[in-house]
Amino acid sequence: MNAVTHFVTPDFLPAAPEMFVLGMACLILVVDAYLSQNQRWITYTLSQLTLLGAALLTLMLHQTEPSLTFNDSFIRDAMGGVLKLFIYLVTGLVFIYSREYLKSRDLYRGEYFVLALLAVLGMMVLVSAHSLLTLYLGLELLSLSLYSMVALQRDSAVASEAAMKYFVLGAIASGMLLYGMSILYGVTGSLDLASISRGAALFTPGEAMPAEMPGGNTLFIFGLVFVIIGIAFKLGAVPFHMWIPDVYHGAPTAVTLFLGSAPKIAAFAMLMRLLAEGLGALHGEWQTMLIILSVLSMAAGNLIAIAQGNIKRMLAYSTIAHVGFLLLGILNGTLSGYGAAMFYTLVYTLMSAGGFGMILLLSRAGFEADRLEDFKGLNQRSPWYAFMMLLLMFSMAGVPPTVGFFAKLVVLQAAVEAGLVWLAAFAVLMSVIGAYYYLRIIKLMYFDKAGHDAPLVAPRDMRIALSLNSLGMLALGLFPGALLALCSRVVGTG
Repeated sequence: MNAVTHFVTPDFLPAAPEMFVLGMACLILVVDAYLSQNQRWITYTLSQLTLLGAALLTLMLHQTEPSLTFNDSFIRDAMGGVLKLFIYLVTGLVFIYSREYLKSRDLYRGEYFVLALLAVLGMMVLVSAHSLLTLYLGLELLSLSLYSMVALQRDSAVASEAAMKYFVLGAIASGMLLYGMSILYGVTGSLDLASISRGAALFTPGEAMPAEMPGGNTLFIFGLVFVIIGIAFKLGAVPFHMWIPDVYHGAPTAVTLFLGSAPKIAAFAMLMRLLAEGLGALHGEWQTMLIILSVLSMAAGNLIAIAQGNIKRMLAYSTIAHVGFLLLGILNGTLSGYGAAMFYTLVYTLMSAGGFGMILLLSRAGFEADRLEDFKGLNQRSPWYAFMMLLLMFSMAGVPPTVGFFAKLVVLQAAVEAGLVWLAAFAVLMSVIGAYYYLRIIKLMYFDKAGHDAPLVAPRDMRIALSLNSLGMLALGLFPGALLALCSRVVGTG
């Protein structure tokens, strides 16, 4: 008799938010084609409603116990739900902050919003990936959308150059990551992260692997190296950081804002899915690699940022330094360390969104407020927004009582718990050095004379969102317990 293959219909409900975002992105793409320039507010409104709808679906489907679907390649768990909600929140802020900037530069088109929503979809798939295949698909959907967004300003040679650099280096990183994944698949015979985790649990340094996994020890380490290289490229960790300053500088500021915020949450999810869940048994091997990346990132990021005169490049090197701090929590290898790293990631994305939002606030038609000198005398022009920028810079520098202080404190505690006291001490030293370039902006705002007295003009929703974003750094600093407890509770649910 011929064997009969039974097709099992997957449960589509866990992926309802992803399907909703995909459907709305396609709808917005079609609707936008029939809109005039004066009707672009419809595209903007639909994009914000898409994020709101996805957030509601994610909340409705929330559950404490993880569930798998699509042949165990997609997971719905508490950690993924929280990360997705913050992706929606940060992306919504990006849309609010970017609207006037896009209008003044003839970039207020449907392409920006559709590409951003497709990037959000890629992040969502990446966050819920439970297989090497879905993880890579989510990563590439995110990356391809970002490449296109960087090149959105077609008449700008700087933007086109940045997009080419990002694309070429991103392709190399993807190749490295894919090669590492293929080795892991070759060793374990599975793309499923749970199966890879079981295979990694058989790993014992210096001993032979079981007969069904010949040469597994060597191949595991070889694959792990390439996976770490690919992740480091995507994170922007030194020495794989060379694309970040040029891309941040060359891309339109509205795109830099998006690039420097929400995708960091997806990068954290990729670290968790690959290293913590898939290769957690190899913690002793990848911890050493992450220590090297962390030290180099904190040192290079903070030291090179001091020499920058362009605030977008300064924040790019700041991002590299923050990646080094993020890795302090991951390399701990415990649930408390992962919770600290998640807390740091979420706080950083909000700080980054606010920082680039202030640049957009100061920008106007024909003028990019991307030089440090553009912040001179901001207190004279607008004491309120000078105070908002002060809160953001204090938080990035890790000055109490802002939340940035507690974010750094918890990852430093994770490093100390891992017995890496010297690394924590080095991180404190780098944080003190890094405080210089943040405090320099505050000095320019409060103690230098304004170069011009042009008023700050912005829509009410942008002014309110930016104020709440900045005040949130103080509020979360005064009451960090709830978010920190949430992060610690959900990281072990996958």
